Amino acid sequence: METQAVALRPSLHSSVPCIQIPENHLVSVLPKIRTPTRLSLRIHYSSSHTLLSKRNIQCRNSVEIMDRQGVSDVEEEKPKPKLRRKNLAVFVSGGGSNFRSIYEATLNGSVHGDVVVLVASKHDCGGAEYARDKGIPVVVFPRRKDGQDVLSAEDLVITLRSYKVDFILLAGYLKLIPVQLVQAYPKSILNIHPSLLPAFGGKGYYGMKVHKAVIASGARYSGPTIHYVDEQYDTGRILAQRVVPVLANDTAEELAARVLHEVFHSYWEHKLYIEVVAALCEERITWREDGVPLIRSKEDPNDLF
Repeated sequence: METQAVALRPSLHSSVPCIQIPENHLVSVLPKIRTPTRLSLRIHYSSSHTLLSKRNIQCRNSVEIMDRQGVSDVEEEKPKPKLRRKNLAVFVSGGGSNFRSIYEATLNGSVHGDVVVLVASKHDCGGAEYARDKGIPVVVFPRRKDGQDVLSAEDLVITLRSYKVDFILLAGYLKLIPVQLVQAYPKSILNIHPSLLPAFGGKGYYGMKVHKAVIASGARYSGPTIHYVDEQYDTGRILAQRVVPVLANDTAEELAARVLHEVFHSYWEHKLYIEVVAALCEERITWREDGVPLIRSKEDPNDLF
């Protein structure tokens, strides 16, 4: 059988031997080239149909080729699973400035979650009125002044579960969280306190009373603390803090304003509570072996703070 010689142009780095291809076959058997049992050999002719460049021969093994580290040369990156938006319940007792900040953050994309229900200790407090204006369901807990029970602790748990709540955020809620709720949502309830806990915390330490106590003590520093909620007032694990100076001639109102500034306009133009809630919804909270919660940086997962 006559064969037609196809000239191969050598490259600058190596030479390729002449390959004889029968006229009535696309590819002949290549006895000197050892290949895996299954081999795909593609030959692309040049425009003259006589010259074949070395780069035009592509051999691909059907078995995945692994490098020395056991990683495929052609392995494709697997897409990361889409992070589910978290359902948030916010608890308030007053005007709800922190609540409003959280709600706005869910709308502008800073927090990957949604406020699905507001729990208020007063039916007519500013936070409850704001929630109703925004179409957010409002639940009153616990007892009203007339002594009528709105919800029991067990009923509150059932209600929150009906809204499929993932996390509970206290934003100026002055009542002690019932044990049933703490047990139903372990490591899922956060509170913000206007002092550097564990100092100036506990029953009776809230609002302006905290700042007055800080100034009276002679403390040189104060600041907001975000912590997990347990069965007692302000004793849960600390998650984040920011420090502000206490000036020599500070009034409680001036110190409160400085602490509030750290809550809403803290370092890197982030808001402290928003930054923590964002990490919570993005599942960036990790727990150290000794039970201390830490936050993973969004930019570098190995950076903990």
